[in-house]
Amino acid sequence: MPRSLLIASDSRLQFAGHETFPLRYGWLKKAYDAVVERADSTGNGATVFNDDAAISWFGVGRNMVISIKHWAIATDILVAEDRPGERAAHILLGRTGKMLFGENRDPYLEHPGSLWLLHWMLAGKPGRATVWHWAFNEFHEPTFDRELMRRRLHRRCDELSESGRLGKERTISDITIRRDVECLVRTYFALPGGARRAPEDSIECPLAELGLIQKAGVGELYRFRRGPKSSLPDEVFLFALLDFWRTYYAARKSFSVDFLTFERGSPGQVFLLDEEAVAERLVRLDALTDGAVRWDESSGMRQLYGHKLESIDEWGLLRAMYDRDLRRGAA
Repeated sequence: MPRSLLIASDSRLQFAGHETFPLRYGWLKKAYDAVVERADSTGNGATVFNDDAAISWFGVGRNMVISIKHWAIATDILVAEDRPGERAAHILLGRTGKMLFGENRDPYLEHPGSLWLLHWMLAGKPGRATVWHWAFNEFHEPTFDRELMRRRLHRRCDELSESGRLGKERTISDITIRRDVECLVRTYFALPGGARRAPEDSIECPLAELGLIQKAGVGELYRFRRGPKSSLPDEVFLFALLDFWRTYYAARKSFSVDFLTFERGSPGQVFLLDEEAVAERLVRLDALTDGAVRWDESSGMRQLYGHKLESIDEWGLLRAMYDRDLRRGAA
């Protein structure tokens, strides 16, 4: 049985934080730029989101400021770093933020690879977006509505509480669970024009473009769309694979296609790829990594082998992807 990273990981599990607002276009760049322009002399941007000027700087209410900060940290645009002896975490620039916005690779998130990368940051590991990880890795209902998802999540939270995994926060309130479920669905599913229930719903989350959650018939039934993802670049798939491999299975030298499809936290789970879609990706990684990872099915078992993982510069490959596609777009 696949192991649960909610249990196995040492990440602190976090719920809520989004103030019921899904991520919106422009928020991540605004958060990054605010820290660049207003951080203190040590680079700490914590006060950017806490002082009275935050509302006027971001042009939104206090709850949205909190939400902007949450999404920026959850997607590695910013990093919250705890310091010994200090009560408040330092807010610093994240590596993903530096690449997308600092280096101006994709400041307006126009490249589909950027959205897939942000999705991986949200759902690949448990942590600040715990429910996002749970939904893509542990919630496997063929169709669902919000109430079914709420009940399953409530049961999982009770199990985590009994195991002591929630720490001092022994239980998660029902209202927190409901809000997380509602926000998750709205993150990946754009409400049709006539179904919007509030003015803020008119601005959909950019991750809705990935089409990972779809309607399943009439009413409020949904389903996760598993299968090939034509807009997912191989470079982002490789990035996710290496992140998964190095974080949880650094001592392993090989994986089966089955493992990389169904194991919790794997690229197959997080990107909702089926087994053949994962296999097609793995075949291409030999050329992409100059043989550092190799696909072999000569023995009848489809396996991926790692030879020189340390030689792979996944961030460099992402930068090359943006450079290549920007040149193609300019031409």
